[in-house]
Amino acid sequence: MTWLPESLRALRRDVLFIVLLLVAVAFAIAVPSRVPAWPSLVDWPTIAALCGLLLLTKAVEASGALDVAGHWLIDRTATRRMAALVLVAATAVLSMLLTNDVSLFVMVPLTLSVCRIARMPATRLVVFEALAVNAGSMLTPIGNPQNLFLWQQWGIGFGGFVEAMLPLAGLALALLLIVTALAFPADTLQVHEHGSRGADHALLIVAAALYVPFLVLADMGHAAWGLVAVLGVFLVFRRRIVGAIDWGLLLTFVLMFIDLRSLASLDAVRGFVGSLGLSHPAHLYVTGAFASQVVSNVPAAILLAAYSHDWRTLAWAVNAGGFGFVLGSLANLIALRLLGDKRAWISFHAWSLPFFVVVGLLGLLLL
Repeated sequence: MTWLPESLRALRRDVLFIVLLLVAVAFAIAVPSRVPAWPSLVDWPTIAALCGLLLLTKAVEASGALDVAGHWLIDRTATRRMAALVLVAATAVLSMLLTNDVSLFVMVPLTLSVCRIARMPATRLVVFEALAVNAGSMLTPIGNPQNLFLWQQWGIGFGGFVEAMLPLAGLALALLLIVTALAFPADTLQVHEHGSRGADHALLIVAAALYVPFLVLADMGHAAWGLVAVLGVFLVFRRRIVGAIDWGLLLTFVLMFIDLRSLASLDAVRGFVGSLGLSHPAHLYVTGAFASQVVSNVPAAILLAAYSHDWRTLAWAVNAGGFGFVLGSLANLIALRLLGDKRAWISFHAWSLPFFVVVGLLGLLLL
């Protein structure tokens, strides 16, 4: 099994994947006649778009360019407050372009290093970066998996999606920066000498050259062809990038589609969800936001998409639902896992739960 990518071998310890797999096995035993139809339950354009983005963002990460840029930024900040604002803002912006989980994989290790050098509170800063990826990623269709799914599901234009999400995302980002400024002192930042590895310019140039064409193809509904091109380039140019992406995440999403669409087809579930009055935007919004707290926002988006075509309200709901409890978004779990501090769960909820309440109410008022 050592020939398998690390992300696939790690699935043995992934609780979410194991739960999804057990649910799929239960469906297979209960209704074996539906198993041949499982491939049709998967939204393959979404999987293709996610795979292509994982390849491109892994290449950007592996190039070392973001590490160099991060050190350049922190070297030019004078106070802890400014350093926190720079790191949180950078995390939010990256999540708009490189997806929320990739932004955390890039920024959290850099932040931990900076905190050791400058003696800043690492736990609080990483918690704010988790909030930042939830706030920033909601703006674009490629910022997080639930947006990517909704974008591909309804064929919304890239610009139209951004325009629809701008009011809620703008308020969430403004609120985040205000709270960040209040949460970190304006003490002088004492940064000791530190260095960073050089960037792989060739890899960065290839990734940058492929990024926009891939987005254009995905926007036109041809994500599969874009993936073929990107995959072909990296198989020839940097094969290690193909093996390094999170294949386990893709497999997890395939299982999500199978499980949740199988669940949505059950008469009992249809009756319950149908009784919630999801044709009313406020009902859909509240249901999506609170469902995200229980099953995470990506499964909530997939499940509720079977009952409503109001993609904008659903997108607002599941993105607002990324705040709150740690299960609201997989990005929250990623941030806390990278931090490695068990006490951070208390700190996370102390900031995230009030943020969920405020952003959730603002979204409801804006509807």
